[in-house]
Amino acid sequence: MEQNTKNTLKGSLMLLLTACIWGSAFVAQRLGMTAMGPFTFNAIRSLIGGTVLLPLIWWQNRHRTTPIDKKELLKGGITCGLLLGIASTLQQIGLVTTSAGKAGFITAFYIVLVPILGIFLGRRASLRVWGCVGVALYGLYLLCMKEASFRLEVGDTMVLLCTLFFAMQILAIDHYVQKVDGTLLACVQFFTAGALCLPFMLIVEQPTAEIWQGWMALLYCGVFSSGVAYTLQIIGQKYVPPTPASLLMSMESVFAVLSGWLFLHEMMSSRELLGCLLVLLACLIAQLPDKAKETKISAKIY
Repeated sequence: MEQNTKNTLKGSLMLLLTACIWGSAFVAQRLGMTAMGPFTFNAIRSLIGGTVLLPLIWWQNRHRTTPIDKKELLKGGITCGLLLGIASTLQQIGLVTTSAGKAGFITAFYIVLVPILGIFLGRRASLRVWGCVGVALYGLYLLCMKEASFRLEVGDTMVLLCTLFFAMQILAIDHYVQKVDGTLLACVQFFTAGALCLPFMLIVEQPTAEIWQGWMALLYCGVFSSGVAYTLQIIGQKYVPPTPASLLMSMESVFAVLSGWLFLHEMMSSRELLGCLLVLLACLIAQLPDKAKETKISAKIY
């Protein structure tokens, strides 16, 4: 019992550190966008993330006792990578005109979208979840809409759209990680996302010296946000059940606001802070376990 408690505490700290890294990465992403385009940033970041995992995979392969299902690995890694590439590019474009703090909270909306999209996979969402959706939507309205305007800014729209692809990517990972090794899946995912952005980087943006100007932001997002944080997430979830794990990782939105305030001196109005609070509460409450079991119908994602 004591050992289980220690493992749970260790896993919780890993997931909290994961959220911290992801939240602070919004600052690095904004700084990176001042030096290069979104395709360049995401292509190099993803390739760095995949490369960082190669030593870990080499070590794991030396101690691996079960065979690797290469077909499922490629299928899952490519699927997740394409979704990640689209989502991260939309997020990066959005960060040009929205703050790191707001982007963090809007991105956290995927935690509510996941159970909604789960309906199409045979899982029926509870009334509580639908209530959370309404609260989160109102919070997003306060966060994104200007008082004298009833339209989303371009940056907010891009980040909001990216949450849909992040939600689909999370569901895809949940499906494939049951069949293949999580670290291998992450590695293929990163290289796929990088390969997706690479042609657009060369054709549309044609970067030269811009990469060297933003190398610190690239290195932080590639090594820490992608490689290290994802690995911490995998290890942490070995010891922490899915619901509390999701609660811990949703704290990335809080760290995003704190990082934007500390490093970019971004300030938010009371209206925007109220919107942030409503989105965060909706995301947290949506992850609480139901007393009654949710209806599940066997279904395949792909």
